[in-house]
Amino acid sequence: MQSRRHCRNAIEFMQKANNIKSILLVGVGGQGILRASDIISLVMVEADFDVKKSEVHGMAQRGGCVTSYVRFGRKVYSPLALKGEVDILVSFEKLETLRYLDFMKPDGIIIINDNELYPPAVNLGDAEYPTNVVETVRAIFKSVKVIDAAKLAKEAGNARAENTVLLGALSHYLDIERPIWEAIIKRSFPEKSIAVNLRAFNMGRKE
Repeated sequence: MQSRRHCRNAIEFMQKANNIKSILLVGVGGQGILRASDIISLVMVEADFDVKKSEVHGMAQRGGCVTSYVRFGRKVYSPLALKGEVDILVSFEKLETLRYLDFMKPDGIIIINDNELYPPAVNLGDAEYPTNVVETVRAIFKSVKVIDAAKLAKEAGNARAENTVLLGALSHYLDIERPIWEAIIKRSFPEKSIAVNLRAFNMGRKE
């Protein structure tokens, strides 16, 4: 037990020394989570941070849970954050927010997409979708932003740009200049969809 505690303390010391920050993106398959995490990683590399990324998308093609960690700092040793270590949670689907609250730091920031995608148990009538997700989260955390990414994406010109809207909202909390974000977005999408995604990003950034 003492050895484990010593190891944990050593890890925490290294993370603080290297100013490591952890972002966790969660949602379901088809929401563009993995592309969003790729863009965040490229932005951080462009800003001269060391970056590690990890993702889990086992049943993603069937609408299953998807998670992706992006960790950055002067030197990052692990792509995964332990419980209690995540600085920012970006939830692409409301219910998924609740599954990962124990990964958050007490003063962590939570961005919630006001979007409900019912899991199979709800669709089959075996469970009910909770109606108080946002209230539950706000009762625990002080910094909670709720954003209607679907509405903003449609206004930007493409309903599929929800993930880029959420990147815009996330950018509020990261000290990275907007031209870096925009340059990476331009590199990450086909020519025909660059303008739409730039609009979506800037609309999310204004929220």
